[in-house]
Formats: sequence, structure tokens, C-alpha cells
Amino acid sequence: MHSPTLFDLPSLTTPSPAPTATAPAEPESRRKRTVHASVPTVPRTTVPDELIRDADWIVVSSSGGKDSQAMLSYIVQRARALGMLDKVVVVHADLGRAEWDGTRELAELQAGLCGVRRFEVVRAPGADLLDRVEIRYGKLKAKAEKEAREAGEDPAQVKAPPAWPSSSARWCTSDVKRGPIRTLYTRLTNELAHLGRPVRILACIGQRAAESDQRAKLTPVEIDRRASNGKRHITTWRPIHAWSDRKVGREIARSRLPYHPAYDWGNRRLSCVLCVLGCNNDLVNGARRVPELAAAYARTEVTVGADFKKGLSMAEIIRRARVLDELEGPAARPPAGTAMAGHVGRARTSKYRSRQTVLYGLTA
Repeated sequence: MHSPTLFDLPSLTTPSPAPTATAPAEPESRRKRTVHASVPTVPRTTVPDELIRDADWIVVSSSGGKDSQAMLSYIVQRARALGMLDKVVVVHADLGRAEWDGTRELAELQAGLCGVRRFEVVRAPGADLLDRVEIRYGKLKAKAEKEAREAGEDPAQVKAPPAWPSSSARWCTSDVKRGPIRTLYTRLTNELAHLGRPVRILACIGQRAAESDQRAKLTPVEIDRRASNGKRHITTWRPIHAWSDRKVGREIARSRLPYHPAYDWGNRRLSCVLCVLGCNNDLVNGARRVPELAAAYARTEVTVGADFKKGLSMAEIIRRARVLDELEGPAARPPAGTAMAGHVGRARTSKYRSRQTVLYGLTA
């Protein structure tokens, strides 16, 4: 009998029902919101242990990626030392077919191995990411044609704005991640309605300054006034904002938690297999490992008449993937621990993997 890998383990949650194709919700930026008077403008504290003590719930967002698991390990360590591990809830926003296979199961496994008892999966209702691109295109095209007619121009000659997400229009994050996670905030708030005051939720996100110039500008602790209201106050905490890649790797090694094999294949990021914000290497990796998904993206490009990424089409990404397959042969999975060895060395990686086998019976 073989030792189980992390992808052999059964799911501990009930799969979400198959979504039906409906239009995405109106973007948050277009809604007029009034912030409740009780919502603070600045955090009362930025000290980690005080943030944990003050919170009624500590909600850790987990993509299943390396930053999420390093953050989870760090938070659990501090919460356990304070005797407050029961406050911790791990939430995974299920991205459906856009996500790497086994990611939800891995996020759940990581939470369970950390000793977190509550793991939640949320998913945006209705259409998935690719379908939303096409729905968005239809709306943008109809609007452009309407404006052309009103201006006395030929609507057949207008071109709709790009429907794909981009660094300047990250509607995918609000639609399929942030929005669904807020539904969890509502449920958690209702569970503590008996407190008779706004429920304090500490929302933990694994964003790091080293990832991009944009993330470097983020504040490690801030009040999420858009998600807060008279019933709940949301404080956003980015515990590993100042961490380097090496420190993330060292924390994973210390925690002994398994990480996703996509990193061993050379990926810098996880989340969506084909993320519009991903580097070219990650995109080609995704096209080689999940060619049927890349083909679906290419078909959507044709439908909406625009490249997946400005200056780089999915068709070109697929071409590059095929060239590599011809040169190197079909992509083969590298040895487990390849990515970690680059951060902590082979000796420590070997020790990390041996401990996983002894403690959890994992071989991946």
C-alpha cells in the first residue's frame, strides 16, 4: 500500500454546487456607500498580539499558495501562544476551473495540520471567470454601440474596451474573491450578534511588498471601511508584508506544511493557473500543464476580440508552450522540494520532507 500524497486525501468539505451562468454583480466602485459612524478610521493598534487579542474572529484568507501558508503558520503560532486558536477561521475562495487542481484540498489540509478547526470555502455565485469575461464583453460592447448611435456614428464600427481583467481593472478579485469572502464575514457576524456591539474581524491577507511596486505601497494594518458597517468592523492585517522569499521558505520549512507542487515546476505564484498578472514563465508553465484550460482562454480571446494580456495573447503563450514541449519533451514533474531547496538548501529541504513523511505520511 502506497503512502498517501496530499492529492490522495479526500476533501473534507462539501463541493459547491455547479454554478449557473448569470451576470456578475455591479462593480463595487460604482456603488455609493455610506460608512457607518461607528467604523474607526485608523486601527487602534498595529502590534500583532494586540490585534489577535482584540479580534472576535481571525479570518485567514488562504489561496493554498506559499505566502498564504507561511502567513497561516505564523498566525497560528502566535494565536496558540495566546490561547486564542479557537478564533482562527481559514477561508478559501474557490476559483473553479481557473484554479490549479487540488488547491482547495491543499488549503484545507494546511489548515487542518495547523490545528485550525474551522475551514470555509466560498465561491462566487453564477458564472465562472471565463464566462464573466464574455458577459462583461457583451455589456461593454452594447454600451459602446449605444453611445455611438447617440453620437450619430456607425455602431458597427465601434470597438468595445478590453473585457479581460488587468492590473488597472482587477474586477476578478472583487467578483470571485473579495465579494464571496464578505459573505463569510456576514455569517460570522451573525454568529456573534449576541455581543450587542460591532463584531471585530481581523482579516489576514498574505500580500508582500516584494511581490510588486503596487503591493509595496500597501499598509500592513488598516481599517477596511468598505467591508465594515454598523454590525462588524473589519481590520485588514498583512502579517508578512515585509517578508522576503527566503523568509517565506524558511517559515514553510519550520512549519513542515506541504506546499503546492506548481512551485517545484518553477511557478512564482499560484492562485489562477493563467493569471493575467502572472509572469510569462508562470503562464507558459500553466499552458504546458493544463493545455485544455489554455485552449479555453484562447477561444475566449477570439470571442471578445482582445488578447488575454496586453501585448501577449493566449495563442502566443500556447505556441511557446508547444515549442518547449518539442524541445524538451512533455513537461515532467520535478523532484518534490525543488523550489524549497532554492531558499533553504538541500539539507534542510531533505529534513523538511522526511518530517512530513514521519508526521503526516505525506510523500508529495
